Amino acid sequence: MKSKSIGILVKPKFPEIKSTLQNIVTWLRARCIEVILDTTSANLLGEQGGYQNTHLAAKADVLLVLGGDGTMLNAARLAGERSIPILGVNMGGLGFLTEVRLENLYPSLERVFANDYVLDERLMLRTHIHRHGETVAQGVVLNDVVISKGTLARMIELKIAIQGRFVTNLRGDGLIVSSPTGSTAYSLSAGGPIIDPAVQSLILTPICPHTLTHRPLIVPGNAKIDVILTSKDDGAMATLDGQVGVAIVQGDTIEIQTSEHRTRLIRFPESNYYDVLREKLKWGDR
Repeated sequence: MKSKSIGILVKPKFPEIKSTLQNIVTWLRARCIEVILDTTSANLLGEQGGYQNTHLAAKADVLLVLGGDGTMLNAARLAGERSIPILGVNMGGLGFLTEVRLENLYPSLERVFANDYVLDERLMLRTHIHRHGETVAQGVVLNDVVISKGTLARMIELKIAIQGRFVTNLRGDGLIVSSPTGSTAYSLSAGGPIIDPAVQSLILTPICPHTLTHRPLIVPGNAKIDVILTSKDDGAMATLDGQVGVAIVQGDTIEIQTSEHRTRLIRFPESNYYDVLREKLKWGDR
């Protein structure tokens, strides 16, 4: 690997994260690898400085993520336009996105430095929220955009168009628009299909639809999806990757399409998506 700098992103609530982080930083610096810390990591180590998360990916050549899938989603958004490689280290239960377990971290890093890895490019979604002709929010996500009702029991009403053509009016608790990577997240819980990340597609999964004939819909990856909130529903939200919430009001349009950028996950040749599925979903032995 030509890179000489590794940015580290951590989930600070994991047990023993401080000692783990200290050992990793010491190991990297002993090999003359520049370590770039976010403010959380710097505070944990008692070091001065540390970059804001938004600046971490701008400085580093690789992101090393110590956490779970939520931390990986954050890293994917931070990598943004640079699309720098991300190596996820699983600090909790098995994740779909984290590649290595903590006990295999150092051999895995050695392999990265020796260029013994592949890059798994994942489709991302770009969303814009329009109100009265103006863009009031935007973002790029790896998993999904969720349009959901407020806290009251009544249903939300959404008008859905694909490629500018009207598809349906949906009444229910909401709608999940996910990438193939996000097909194993909230969409799966709502009855959506599992999509191999190599398939360039988007999935529209209704949440508790009033009309039972509304089923999950898979569309081409280059499709543009427009979702208009047609009901007057106080508290309705558009949620990006489960981490950023945007309040929406009647008449707002949520525009979703594939981003030109990709999340690039560091993988090792022997790892297999279906092995992760089998283990995570407890599908049984071979």
